[in-house]
Amino acid sequence: LSAAVAVHAAWIPLKASLAQWLIDHSWEEVLRGGSGRPWPWADTRPAAVLHVPSRGIRLLVLEGGSGRNLAFGPVFSDSTAAGRDMVISGHRDTHFRFLEGLQAGDRLRLERPGGTRWYEVAETEVVDSGRVTLVIDPGVDRVSLVTCYPCDSMVAGGPLRYVVTALPVSPPRSASSG
Repeated sequence: LSAAVAVHAAWIPLKASLAQWLIDHSWEEVLRGGSGRPWPWADTRPAAVLHVPSRGIRLLVLEGGSGRNLAFGPVFSDSTAAGRDMVISGHRDTHFRFLEGLQAGDRLRLERPGGTRWYEVAETEVVDSGRVTLVIDPGVDRVSLVTCYPCDSMVAGGPLRYVVTALPVSPPRSASSG
């Protein structure tokens, strides 16, 4: 019984590492124009790479805002991946653990198959999702990163969300070529 529990405990991080490797590999396929499904039964694929250079963060952002996809990484909220007003959600205790440390002026880079754009954090706020609805405005060019709040809570769920809003900026001089 102990051996079975140990194997099961080791399998979970191994499976998570394998999934990340497959998702990273599928991003390369997306860039070549392929389907980009990380495994044959996947209902998602990577749609972008979110970089936070000041924190050394590189995250693949997946299509489809389902909880199943959210388990593998941050996701575009449904229908925002192709627009100018994008919402990316992630778990507070894994992929988006760093969000609470972002401040106004921090830079983000969003790499998509059609090109790369730079954004700068304009504001951070805590909102009650039971009282406030995040409005998607196709005329606004921004990226909103959203996770549950408080970020260090021992209890998952709850109505509070931590929202980081970033607006487009010119790339830094050193990044102009790439």
